Amino acid sequence: MAAIRATLRIDVLGELRVAAAHPLTLPGSRKTRALLAFLLLTGRPQRRDRLCELFWELPDDPRGALRWSLSKLRAVVNDTAAIRLQADRERVWIEAVDLGVDLTDARRIAGDPCAPPAALEAAAVQLRQTLLEGLDLPQHEAFQAWLVSERHEAERLRSTILARLVEHHVGRPDQSIAWCREWAALEPLNPAAASALTHALTRLGKVQEATEVGTRFRETAAAAAIDPPVLATFAPPSGRDLLQRQRIRFCTAPDGMRIAYAMVGDGPHLLKAANWLNHLELDWDAPIWAPMFRELARDHCFVRYDERGNGLSDWDMRDISFPAFVTDLETVADAAGMERFPLLGISQGAAVAIAYAVRNPGRVSHLILLGGYAAGWQAGATPEVRAEREAIITLVRGGWGRDDPIYRQIFSSTFMPTATAEELAWFNEFQRRTTSAKNAARFLKVFGAIDVRRLLSQVTVPKLVMHSRGDHRIPVATGVELAAAIPNAEFVALESDNHILLGREPASAAFVAHVRQFIGS
Repeated sequence: MAAIRATLRIDVLGELRVAAAHPLTLPGSRKTRALLAFLLLTGRPQRRDRLCELFWELPDDPRGALRWSLSKLRAVVNDTAAIRLQADRERVWIEAVDLGVDLTDARRIAGDPCAPPAALEAAAVQLRQTLLEGLDLPQHEAFQAWLVSERHEAERLRSTILARLVEHHVGRPDQSIAWCREWAALEPLNPAAASALTHALTRLGKVQEATEVGTRFRETAAAAAIDPPVLATFAPPSGRDLLQRQRIRFCTAPDGMRIAYAMVGDGPHLLKAANWLNHLELDWDAPIWAPMFRELARDHCFVRYDERGNGLSDWDMRDISFPAFVTDLETVADAAGMERFPLLGISQGAAVAIAYAVRNPGRVSHLILLGGYAAGWQAGATPEVRAEREAIITLVRGGWGRDDPIYRQIFSSTFMPTATAEELAWFNEFQRRTTSAKNAARFLKVFGAIDVRRLLSQVTVPKLVMHSRGDHRIPVATGVELAAAIPNAEFVALESDNHILLGREPASAAFVAHVRQFIGS
């Protein structure tokens, strides 16, 4: 695992170890070593009285014992380069000067959206070790309770890194299977871990074992009395069940265009801006995004709509423009009776959501963007790029509706490079049924002209920006730039190569988890 360069290294994963140019000898007293670990991991000044209560009992001389332990620790952690162990009459603390800690390195890697797989793997291996092994003090309940809590936190960190590794290797089950097994073993009640393992096993042809994993998960969850909504993450209702519960309505935009919108699920509203392409009925048969939609509808009233020109909305468009897209979103929000709500924007829907949030800051409680961009391909395009894009639009205009999917495959292959042949075939047919060739070409031209860069600094609502690390259509760098330009935006990189997340891949479950956590916060 990559480590920060430091003149002093302290390892807390496994047995406590301290090293400078070579390993240093620690005091033989277990309490003294435990004191060092406590000061190091809490990372803040501790009152002497508190330390005495943690490690020494009356009627002994706790303050004298503390002074003795500190004198032993100074010889270990202080040197000519830095006085790290600091103390005054009331408090004791460690200054992290030229000091590296393995657990801190692991946390840094887990929080780095650009951390390479090799660093994640090394961190996962190191985190298999018990934190501060051999430093248990069962007779000192307060310290022992702290130690147990820290070990649980280390396990959660390991789980986070394992999930990142599974996401990174999505589509490559031969490389992900070991990490899937380790994640599921660490968290036997985590539906995302169980789902990732069953998917990897299925892709490897181990269908029987995948079935056994699913059965074992359900039995374990039932024995632990897990509430049904948690289990629904692993075995969500079918798209057909949700389709029967979906309520489709129509509203009229200011220019007379009829817009279809749908509401499904119970709970607080969550509104999704339209993107390429939508169909309120066909969506629920999608092997691609239906699992994600089901999850979002599980604890929200999930509201979607078909943009003008596609799906169940009017196809005969008099006005197709970015301002019209924003007005359609406003029309749906008003018609659905939503006063204040989280707003989700995916792909070019992110720009529409941004424009709406700036225009209506009092109505958007949270802004969530996935795979978005602030400016379309026309911004700064070279003559060569313009010629290439115009050629694609011409091909779409001439061949979109044909039975031969080659024209639609242009988009399918870049939207979802890791999709199976069946998934690509479904998406090709979905695109053909969702809009006309004329409208598809008009959409592409308008998307290329999108530019909300001047609005980014005006976004005042809480915002979360997510992007697939290997997105082939909109590079992750575009997502990073988008987040950087929006004040105080949180950025999350998802381990996927797909612009449209596949419902079966761990990145889809991670996306839903981040949405829930963000809205809940």
